[in-house]
Parts: sequence; C-alpha cells; structure tokens
Amino acid sequence: MFIRIDIGRQCLDLFDRNRCCIRRYAVSTSAKGAGELQDSGCTPRGRHRIRARIGAGAPAGTVFRGRRPTGEVWTPAFAATRPGRDWILSRILWLCGEEPGFNRGARVDSMRRYIYIHGTGDDQPMGAPRSHGCIRMRNRDVIELFDLVPAGTLVEIVE
Repeated sequence: MFIRIDIGRQCLDLFDRNRCCIRRYAVSTSAKGAGELQDSGCTPRGRHRIRARIGAGAPAGTVFRGRRPTGEVWTPAFAATRPGRDWILSRILWLCGEEPGFNRGARVDSMRRYIYIHGTGDDQPMGAPRSHGCIRMRNRDVIELFDLVPAGTLVEIVE
C-alpha cells in the first residue's frame, strides 16, 4: 500500500499493492502552500513514511496535545470555548521525510517539524488549504485510514 497526497487537488488517495486506488479522501493541507523549511507553516513535499501511528482505539474526537490524549473529546461547544486552537483529533500518522536535504535533516526535517496526517474538528472545511502544515482529515476518514495502513507505509506528497 501507499498514499499519495495531492496538495493542488486537496485529496489523499490510498493505493493497494497493484497500484489501484482503493480510497480517496478530501483533505486540508497548509494555508501557506507547499514548502519544506522549518517554521514555514507549509506542507512538505516528496517521499515520506509513516513513522508512528498514535491513537489506536481512542474514541472519535479524542483531543491530542504533544501526541498524547488530553482526556478531552472535541465537540462544537467545547471548541467554541477555545477559539483559534489547531485541533489534532482522533488519530495521528506521524510522517518522516525520506529525502535527505529536501524533507529530512537540518532545517527541512518533516518529522522534527511534527508533520502529521490527523483528524480535525467537524466544523473545518475539507478540500481547501487551511492547516498549519499538517494534512487534516475528517475524523471518520482518518480513523478508517489509520486502520488500513501500517507504520512504514510510503506517503508521497505532490503539488
């Protein structure tokens, strides 16, 4: 299996071993566009791998901070009391760059930049670039994807 994220189309495709697309999801990548530089707030391009899978078995809407569940569950009312928060919900697929000097190492390291595929609040639009660099998905979609892909899965991010 492998994943292809298309920044221009704001979609994530999951392919099986025969290179057949078996799932397509709307996503939201960075509002600042594509880029690899640390602190840019951009979504990095190129070859990545899923380095860690976080949140197995957690309820949908589980709130994560620092990759740990806080004990909170996202609801619109809960979110309204915390305006402007960048919600990381339900599951985290932590990406590691595979291309030294481009998305791995020094000031371009995707893993050190904490680039994830993760769930977000149901009030956030998909199909439009709105994230702070990560790849946001609907909670039900990221839970489904999480259950389908193991650590080590190839992730290609293209413009």
